[in-house]
Amino acid sequence: MKDEVIVLAERIASHFLQEKVKAAHQIMGKGFVNQVCLVETDRHNVIVRMNHKDNYPIFMKEKWCIEQAAAVGIPGPETLSVGITDETAYMIQTVVQGDNGLDAATGTIEVWRKLGEYAKRIHSIPVTGFGERMDPVSGTFYSPPHAGSDGSWQGYVQYNINSLTEHDPLIELGVLTKAESRRVRQWFERLKMETFRFGLCHGDLSLKNTMVAPTGQITLLDWGNAEVTVVPYGDIIHMIRCQIHGEGPDHVQLEAFIESYGLNEQELDQMRLVMVLKTFDNLRWAIDQSPDEVDDYVGMARKVFALVQEASGDGLI
Repeated sequence: MKDEVIVLAERIASHFLQEKVKAAHQIMGKGFVNQVCLVETDRHNVIVRMNHKDNYPIFMKEKWCIEQAAAVGIPGPETLSVGITDETAYMIQTVVQGDNGLDAATGTIEVWRKLGEYAKRIHSIPVTGFGERMDPVSGTFYSPPHAGSDGSWQGYVQYNINSLTEHDPLIELGVLTKAESRRVRQWFERLKMETFRFGLCHGDLSLKNTMVAPTGQITLLDWGNAEVTVVPYGDIIHMIRCQIHGEGPDHVQLEAFIESYGLNEQELDQMRLVMVLKTFDNLRWAIDQSPDEVDDYVGMARKVFALVQEASGDGLI
């Protein structure tokens, strides 16, 4: 008996292509969040990506991002259709030829160097708003407001400043001391006064999200984590946190990315402060919304804070 995921993918593809399905199989691994299937007919091969219907706006965001990236010369799959069927959101895309970046024979340094070039182009794409969600009609990105923040960048920073009190759960959890909390407050106050450039970030630049063609062309996949935030920091912060997890670029690979992008030391100092801000904010989200994940977020917050302290000395203040 066929797996129900494959059966649904076949039905979605057959309805869209108006062709009988010849073969289908699920693509496993490579860190995919969605259920992904390759579906073949006599005339077409397509990728069907599926998730709960609530993910329909994310698929629409991905479609928009892929199209904008293509316009600045970044290869990606073509999105043929986005829809909902049987409580399932789906995205049908063309098949990208080549090997996944994790398996490609091409040197990983060259892939990371190319990702540095791509990131610079992505960050130049005109966008409006701030946050990870996107209104598919207006193309505006936004962050839902919550208690203590109106959803803007300034509200985001101020919420995290206001959270640094003597009774802060981050002190009780051993992320920082009261003295360190006062220092971090100075860091965040500095960020509030800075004028940042906001742009589109891919949100998960990694080998697993690339395909390397026999010609050497590198295609970028999976825009589900895309957001409008401070650039270029958003994408690099994600890489460093993956590195801490032991699953991201190694030191040499990250250096290749940074060199290709073209960042100076002053920008890297500023990025470290934004990384502490984002990491602490994520931990506060987990405390409020996802208690089961708090330990993981605490571990990340401790490591990020230690890393930034080691790198900064007194130079950041």
